[in-house]
Amino acid sequence: MKAFAAKGNKISTLSAIETERPHLNAHDLLINVEAVSVNPVDTKVRQSLSALTEPVILGYDGYGTVVERGSKAHLFAIGDKVFWAGDVTRSGSNAEFQAVDERIVGFAPKKISKAKAVAMPLTSLTAYELLFEKLAIDPTGADKNKTLLIINGAGGVGSVATQLAKKIAKLHVIASASTPEAIAWVKKMGADEVVNHHGSLVDDVRHLGHHHVDYILILNAVNQHIAAVTELIAQQGKIANIIEPAQALNLDPLAHKSASFSFEWMFTKAVSQTPDIESQHHILNQIAQWLDSGKITSTMTQNLGTLTEKNLQNAHEMLENGHTIGKIVLITDEK
Repeated sequence: MKAFAAKGNKISTLSAIETERPHLNAHDLLINVEAVSVNPVDTKVRQSLSALTEPVILGYDGYGTVVERGSKAHLFAIGDKVFWAGDVTRSGSNAEFQAVDERIVGFAPKKISKAKAVAMPLTSLTAYELLFEKLAIDPTGADKNKTLLIINGAGGVGSVATQLAKKIAKLHVIASASTPEAIAWVKKMGADEVVNHHGSLVDDVRHLGHHHVDYILILNAVNQHIAAVTELIAQQGKIANIIEPAQALNLDPLAHKSASFSFEWMFTKAVSQTPDIESQHHILNQIAQWLDSGKITSTMTQNLGTLTEKNLQNAHEMLENGHTIGKIVLITDEK
């Protein structure tokens, strides 16, 4: 089969290869990939490679058709349209076919394009687990009007988290953004108020009339923002973070507040085969329903066209240059 693999840490090493179709484990689906999206994890994994390593097929968002099932796979039928994020320890979606554990795959939305659908899996799983698992926010609206600060609201995860928090959980959402384009985007996603994460977060949030906030999501630069976050969080508040700290974090100010700090890594369930791994199947099904009903919208902002070496390299370059708003997608060869 045809695939695109990284053969080192440079963008220029992303190139087309011919390789065998993947072997199926018991719970796996073999999926004919029709669309992919790129995420910061793609560039992070590529940058960790050396020229001596075997080529690595990246890609941690996919959309496609089920063509084969493993011996224990039962959640889908041959021919079903599906979307998924995958497992960072296995070959990714930048290929003609991908083997994915069905327990982390969802039925694809039916009322939006595959380009719009494929933008959603990784960021939606991350945002959902952050809000409704780590922060334990009630998705039925029981926490209505509680305050949530999202640091980096215009990125992939922030764009979905803003929508879920505002449109599903009915929270009051304060999102951080630093450019006119990003500010307009987070407002479009549903943010009630916007602050600049390059300024003083504490002063800016309090200037809006919020001395403390109930929940905080840290979606970039955790070391830079930790002092402000521990100052702003309310008594018994909850903080969740997706960024690996560059240095140890000072969480001492949280002690007398009885406030919690959680880490979220979307791949934990798949990589560690946790007992609740199948929750990601159900989360993606819920996301698809919300997309089809219009309760939330796709965060796709750029469709670079067909999945080719040049287009994939361009996507990686755009991510590495920073300031990406929403998600970048690519489509496999049209059939």
